[in-house]
Amino acid sequence: MIQVREYARLTTDANATPSLDCGIVNSSTFAWLQDLASRWNKSEPIALIDGHGSLRLGSYVGYLQSPTGEAIEILPKTGLGAEDPQAARRILQRMLMTSLDVRPRTAGDAKLRRMRQPLHEWIFRQFLTELQRLVGRGLRFDYQRVDEESRFIRGQLRLSQQQRQPLGRRHLFQISHDIYTPDRLENRLLKTTLSYVLANCKSGENWRRANELTHRMADIPPEQEPLRAMNNWRSNKLMQDYDAIRPWCELILAKLNPNFQQGQHRGIALLFPMEQLFEKYVEVSLRHELPAGIQLKAQASSQYLLRHKPQGSDISTTMFQLKPDLLLRTPLGDQVLDTKWKLLDQCAWTSDKKYNIAQSDLYQMFAYGHKYQHGRGHMMLIYPKHPAFTEPLPPFHYSESLAIWIAPFCLESSRLVSGGWEAHFPQTTNKRPLASL
Repeated sequence: MIQVREYARLTTDANATPSLDCGIVNSSTFAWLQDLASRWNKSEPIALIDGHGSLRLGSYVGYLQSPTGEAIEILPKTGLGAEDPQAARRILQRMLMTSLDVRPRTAGDAKLRRMRQPLHEWIFRQFLTELQRLVGRGLRFDYQRVDEESRFIRGQLRLSQQQRQPLGRRHLFQISHDIYTPDRLENRLLKTTLSYVLANCKSGENWRRANELTHRMADIPPEQEPLRAMNNWRSNKLMQDYDAIRPWCELILAKLNPNFQQGQHRGIALLFPMEQLFEKYVEVSLRHELPAGIQLKAQASSQYLLRHKPQGSDISTTMFQLKPDLLLRTPLGDQVLDTKWKLLDQCAWTSDKKYNIAQSDLYQMFAYGHKYQHGRGHMMLIYPKHPAFTEPLPPFHYSESLAIWIAPFCLESSRLVSGGWEAHFPQTTNKRPLASL
């Protein structure tokens, strides 16, 4: 399996030196990647042409498998141990678990340290762990109406059908009754996912567990249209035991199984945009730390940059919606938090580098501050912590009344690094500091 990280170069040049920043693929895989990139309909490109026989990956992490079976694992570029893929993989696993809001029971650090499997095998493992727990506690059964011909009467007699019975079959009864069965949509989806895992896992431990569970679920048929059926998955009090396995089931069915994908070139593209993954990771982590009564709203969208009345119109309209990543709603007022997946340098404060902060990000925060905070108070930009950015920067002032803090978020502890910003975000520290160095 080829192992690279974000922004790596993929080439067909056999003379290139393989590393986390350069992977060598065969010509068939390269053609598939070109086709995948041309059909990619997300805002961020998956890859860009970087010369003849070469592609430059975008800011995505995950797992790719071409139709020929060649596999590529893409890890995050965290700046933590530049040549340590195991550390990068552990961070990616932790971010995925947190973003999916998986129960802490399955996300222990000791377990993560033992996992040296590729991303897709790790996802299979999480699914099998949850399924094993679910089967051990007992799958949810449901009543199902059955119409059949029987020698004995039970349930209801279907009179109209019984009256049409031929003379030679008058001793048999047309009946309708309920049976208590595990054949329900959620279990069929689990069986479909399990069948795929059994057929495609390479890990001996995963195969053993999948094979055992397949025998225990032998009476449950697979779901014929799983992607459409996922929309009908029930989430209620009676189905709480299924909540933990659902995200893994969705991941495998929607992204890891090429049989359910569209198009003729059916490879696997399990990819996560790092900007969105980091945003979700920060959101879920902070939400768990907030005291009662404090809200953290993701993707607030109540404000617009402009109002405009077109010529000849009596009605003015709003234009250019402003959507900060996170909005902290407290009794003292709203505070904007925005996340950026970029590596800052706390020593690069010179006029030309400016800590590697993008000027456009500060313009964006200026607009957020005036629209969501009425030009007053404190805001925060959150970047990943790494060896060159270990502590919050001193505040930046837009004016006497509006300031912004730039703080690192520890990817290993899932917390903001503490610092001077805490005095200006008191509602986040009532319970305990969001982070410590």
